[in-house]
Amino acid sequence: MSDQFDRDIKRAGTNSTKFDGRLGTFGNANVMPLWVADMDFAVPAEVTHALIERATHPIYGYTLFPESLYQSLIDWVWLRYHWKIEREWIIFSPGVVPSLTATIMSLTQAGEQVIIQPPVYFPFFSAVTKTERQLILNPLHLEQGRYTIDFDQLEQIGTNARILLFCSPHNPVGRVWNKSELAQLIEIANKHNWVIISDEIHADLVYPENQHHPLASLTENPENIITAIAPSKTFNIPGLHLSALIVPNKAHRAAITHFFDIIHVSAANPFSIVAFETAYRKGATWLDELMLYLKNTRDHVNAYLTEHLPDIHLIKPEGTYLLWLDCRALHMNDKQLKHFFVHEAEVGLSPGALFGNNGSGFMRMNIGTPRHNIMAALENIRKAYNRVKIRSGRIL
Repeated sequence: MSDQFDRDIKRAGTNSTKFDGRLGTFGNANVMPLWVADMDFAVPAEVTHALIERATHPIYGYTLFPESLYQSLIDWVWLRYHWKIEREWIIFSPGVVPSLTATIMSLTQAGEQVIIQPPVYFPFFSAVTKTERQLILNPLHLEQGRYTIDFDQLEQIGTNARILLFCSPHNPVGRVWNKSELAQLIEIANKHNWVIISDEIHADLVYPENQHHPLASLTENPENIITAIAPSKTFNIPGLHLSALIVPNKAHRAAITHFFDIIHVSAANPFSIVAFETAYRKGATWLDELMLYLKNTRDHVNAYLTEHLPDIHLIKPEGTYLLWLDCRALHMNDKQLKHFFVHEAEVGLSPGALFGNNGSGFMRMNIGTPRHNIMAALENIRKAYNRVKIRSGRIL
């Protein structure tokens, strides 16, 4: 029932980054927070019940990863994607972003080249630069409202690269890459002997008219593909910090495991284990209902912008609950855009420039909240834009 996603749940005062971090991030504690990529929806009831049951045991000591945890992930990717993974391929970690950094540090040396495809999730940049690797850019190409991979440029720049850091589905532009695109990517990677780290944390958040294909499932030899996956975005449990790397290559697994051993990433959290396993075993119906709700919200936003704010164009997402808004027709620079949304409209979005120079003139909106909040935010933006136009003598 979609009613469960219409319910307002008070998050302010819970040390929520999204809500309680507004003043520090925006300089305005009153903005409607549509930025951090978590949702304002209650997690599946089965997850809450399982956590409560675990909490009744009054000892929360050092904890092992049980075999049932591994099996829950194996079963999930088989049922959703018909992808058969092996138990020994799985490495658990505290999160996808730490996993990306750990993998880069494990498999490359300082100064070696890592390719990313901006505009892209901003930790991709720091995972390369802060580890003293060389950042190589393969910007996505925007044409007629849709982003594609520039394969010709990728071929030209990738001769000496060691790793391609790939985002699938893509954050922030919302592309769900098709089989043809993924096959071409694999072909180029094999030609240049790259390792592809495929961040597939948004894999489950795909709209009904699209289909996610795990990159490693499309080749008979996935030895050079490492997949990062987690239930955290899917089931709104990112604060519990548990993800997995799927690493078919034995040498790669050994190197990554060794790195985690060096920094003592080993012990598991008893609550994250329970949430991870329960979500994958019992959350499918909730997820299907969520995606129908988000699809309707996405389509409401698109219709509203078309009718009332035609100077803001939605890059229609095929996946994720993140909308990429093309605001270039507002004729504001990035500083002006940020001021407009924060102080005129009082809506807290993620500035597109955070995702690289290719994000200049764009904003990212998180629609993982009751729909009436999104419609209220759009009304705020419309009224603020009208005020700005009146002040400038351009009455809408």
